[in-house]
Amino acid sequence: MQLDLIPKIKHADSTNFFLMAGPCAIEGEEMALRIAEKVVKITDKLKIPYIFKGSFKKANRSRADSFTGIGDEKALKILEKVSNTFDVPTVTDIHENSDAAMAAQYVDVLQIPAFLARQTDLLVAAAETGKVVNIKKGQFMSPESMKHAVNKITESGNQQVIITERGSMFGYQDMIVDFRGIPTMRQFAPTVLDVTHSLQQPNQSSGVTGGRPELINIMARAGIAAGADGLFIETHFDPANAKSDGANMLDISLLENLLTKLTKIREVVVDL
Repeated sequence: MQLDLIPKIKHADSTNFFLMAGPCAIEGEEMALRIAEKVVKITDKLKIPYIFKGSFKKANRSRADSFTGIGDEKALKILEKVSNTFDVPTVTDIHENSDAAMAAQYVDVLQIPAFLARQTDLLVAAAETGKVVNIKKGQFMSPESMKHAVNKITESGNQQVIITERGSMFGYQDMIVDFRGIPTMRQFAPTVLDVTHSLQQPNQSSGVTGGRPELINIMARAGIAAGADGLFIETHFDPANAKSDGANMLDISLLENLLTKLTKIREVVVDL
């Protein structure tokens, strides 16, 4: 897949990695626009191709009382407003076959959550929209097995596919990233490292996912050094009070310094 095929993508002719970043979930219009404005300024300064990320719905929560969204259409319209306001592409998760056509009216990239990476009907429904499809590798899948997920998209007539490493289950309550998987997955499609979800500590006894955000810098640097084409980073102005995945999010005040360092590592990797 060519990056410049994504509508509204900027700096696609740079040799930089691309970035998917934003809040875990769309909590409201003001927060989404505020985060997008901040990240757009940073990525324009550093010439990083940028896709705004925000889930319109969170269907895979541990507890029944967890936040799932502000309403499907309301959240999707906010994503559309972000795109129109800042002239950037957007990506959101889909969880059911019917979500694909609905979300495709508002966003540029459809994302398949890791838990659903083997759901054939969902992948086909996403592919048939003609949108770019980002498939997150299941925590239970090997890097090699992602070729079959990619084939489900391409055999449905859509060549615009990205795949994302987001860690593998390590015991019951931790994740681990095998960086050997990045070059393996790059044989099948452009490959992203999901930095923040790779640092999750799922299924805690409270039913609220924990995380290791202090390791975001290390994980991101390792991903770029391993040759990842892109990075996925969830970020928020107030992670401690985010309605979803706050425990592993990056405080947005730290984002520019991190991305500045990563662009320098990328320059070295590209020259090797």
